[in-house]
Amino acid sequence: MATTTCACQAGVGEAEAEAALIARLDELLADYIGKPGGLIPALQLTQKLIGYLPDEAMRRISELFDKPYSEVTGVVTFYSFFSTQPRGKCLVRVCLGTACYVRGGKEVLEAIKKHLAIEVGQTTADRNFSLEVGRCFGACGLAPVIMVNDDVHQRVKPARVGELLKAYAAADEAAQAEVA
Repeated sequence: MATTTCACQAGVGEAEAEAALIARLDELLADYIGKPGGLIPALQLTQKLIGYLPDEAMRRISELFDKPYSEVTGVVTFYSFFSTQPRGKCLVRVCLGTACYVRGGKEVLEAIKKHLAIEVGQTTADRNFSLEVGRCFGACGLAPVIMVNDDVHQRVKPARVGELLKAYAAADEAAQAEVA
């Protein structure tokens, strides 16, 4: 598999970087084409490179794998891992399983929606945060629970949501400052 450098780091805009990656899908996915079970890894790689699965990429994958477009979109919509919308740098998932719901998960979700000014399934305009709901993160005794990327936060209080999210925004700003 070939490695790529994000074109956005070279001063190219996001749309141009995305178009460049889609144009290179033939090369990037060559190892998966024609192999049994190759579609899902190809979709995963494409999403990792672009950040989501735009329609143009799914159409190109459909052609490369000689599969109907409906089959490709069926796989993408079946698995919650895949996204057809751009995701933020931080994926915030709120557990609404029984224990978390009973212990205030719904209130935590409302506080996050208010703080980020987005609804479930949306991404902030600055593409820093995306918001999703989950059904159980396996930490019922620590409810309510949220995950930000791979970090689990337990016994989350609605009043502390802003502070928690600001820490992630500050960490992202610090990382960007190091790169610049």
